[in-house]
Amino acid sequence: MKVCVAGAYGAFGIKHLDAIENIEGVTVTSVVGFSGDKILKLAAKRGIAHATTDLAEALARDDVDGVILATPTQMHAVQAIQCMEAGKHVMVEIPMADNIEDSQRLVDVQAKTGLVAMAGHTRRFNPSHQYIHNKIMAGELKIQQMDVQTYFFRRTNTNAKGQARSWTDHLLWHHACHTVDLFQYQTGQNASQLQAMQGPIHPDLGIAMDMSIGMKTPDGAICTLSLSFNNNGPFGTFFRYICDNGTYLARYDELYDGNDKPIDLSGVAVSMNGIELQDREFFDAIREGREPNSSVAQCFHAMNTLNKLEQCLDQQP
Repeated sequence: MKVCVAGAYGAFGIKHLDAIENIEGVTVTSVVGFSGDKILKLAAKRGIAHATTDLAEALARDDVDGVILATPTQMHAVQAIQCMEAGKHVMVEIPMADNIEDSQRLVDVQAKTGLVAMAGHTRRFNPSHQYIHNKIMAGELKIQQMDVQTYFFRRTNTNAKGQARSWTDHLLWHHACHTVDLFQYQTGQNASQLQAMQGPIHPDLGIAMDMSIGMKTPDGAICTLSLSFNNNGPFGTFFRYICDNGTYLARYDELYDGNDKPIDLSGVAVSMNGIELQDREFFDAIREGREPNSSVAQCFHAMNTLNKLEQCLDQQP
């Protein structure tokens, strides 16, 4: 399997390159980036044969079977569609779009082409969340509440590595997307009741720096999500699962019980790296000719919920 990584020298592009090194039978044959100097240096350092600033150039190559897009959010839908129209399978990093219309177009093109199109909802693949999901599927757990905190100290356009970004991030369409999808995935239901509030709009960035979201499923499970770019402390997303048979705390690929005792996840999957597991699912789905977990069609439900949450925010005084 031969793959192109676009946005390769960004924070998540590097995570994907590192993950692919651990996956047998997959070779990165092309990388794409906005800076010619940076992408050429990265290719030379990693021993990758082709590097370009033009995604179309990479898509025209015979030695590219699929593409991983780790590019700016605002480009995700357009580039994912471009990949499929060029006959390439695609995994687009979260979110697959920043509006419902582009999300629908992406789903429609996938249905038309029949290619594998997957959204990078890593939380579905983190061993911590897989452990919970397996217990839910086995009938051993039922979620009563998810309490989630997504916190950063990000008052400028910087990425997870603290490097300058050329685009503006968004609490709702990017960071809330992780939890909205995970809550609906874990409960097996779409949220039927929603509420959302946001703080003042930043005068320079043009986005809300604080947000509160509430969701409820038809069966009564609730999710409370707090998001902030103003939190001066440890950054990331932290999940508390309050269930009928125990409480669990998920921090990325690690899991603890309600008393903060670590839970052994060594037997959950072939890796402890959620990004690697996500990439493995993409490649396996291509090989097996099947719909992947976290396909764009599956994740459209989260985008629809985000659209409804945005409508709640628009109605806020």
